[in-house]
Amino acid sequence: MIDIQHIGQKFKEARLRNKKTQQQIADECGISKSLLSKIENGQTSSAVATLSKICESLDVPLSWVLDGHPETDLMVLAKTDRQFKVGDENMGYSFELLANRSRFSSIEPTIVHVTPKDTNQRVEPYTHSQDEFIYILEGSISLLYDGEKRHMEQGDTAYFKGKNPHLFVPVDNKGAKVLTIFIEDTY
Repeated sequence: MIDIQHIGQKFKEARLRNKKTQQQIADECGISKSLLSKIENGQTSSAVATLSKICESLDVPLSWVLDGHPETDLMVLAKTDRQFKVGDENMGYSFELLANRSRFSSIEPTIVHVTPKDTNQRVEPYTHSQDEFIYILEGSISLLYDGEKRHMEQGDTAYFKGKNPHLFVPVDNKGAKVLTIFIEDTY
């Protein structure tokens, strides 16, 4: 389990390196300075979209912030070493990082665990700067994308622009596992 203290320390480190104030980052991300302070101090977890916006503002990948492993040219991560999940299930998801090759990598593979329908409270779609590729590993979801709903089952894939509002909506109480690859848009 990655602790939120570690996430907060990474954000603070990157913010200070960029010589930005909490207010500057909060304004760029459309969040309150109070929320950013709580995140930096490890007092709260936050939605992946919020974490992604902070990362974008600080010019660091989400995987660098979330993963405590040292950076190397080769990243081998055994399944048993990947048992951590990040996120608040009441927000509708939790996720696990599959690799952290480098903070300069433009690809971030994760597994998103979509919370079962009865416990999922997330209704507002997310946006972020990266393109997103998804592959349904287990279960099924409805992909709400730019106002349209598409049913997706195990084995289905999608590729889309993260800047458009989107949300993984659970369709049953089994939840779902979704391989998600965030790809930095370079054009």
